[in-house]
Amino acid sequence: MNASVAIQVLPNVQDEEEVIRIVDEVIAYIRSTGLNYYVGPFETTIEGDYDQLMDIVKECQHVAERAGCKAMSVYVKIAYKPEGDVLTIEKKVTKHHQ
Repeated sequence: MNASVAIQVLPNVQDEEEVIRIVDEVIAYIRSTGLNYYVGPFETTIEGDYDQLMDIVKECQHVAERAGCKAMSVYVKIAYKPEGDVLTIEKKVTKHHQ
């Protein structure tokens, strides 16, 4: 696993319930990829191959659009190590959730 990304999709809609519905659809798509992921209160972190993760980041925006979101802000953080493994979600946060 040479990369991890944290993605935050913020639909530009007025209704709070609509924000939750759209974000839930994006998270369902992330779940469907089969990759290891962690949903936090502000962003979702996904682990995997860099190129695959970049495709997922792109598709997350299309998922939100298909869910009816006409405008959004998307924030992405990337950890990338071409010649090795990045720190895992488990190593970073598990000790804080016991």
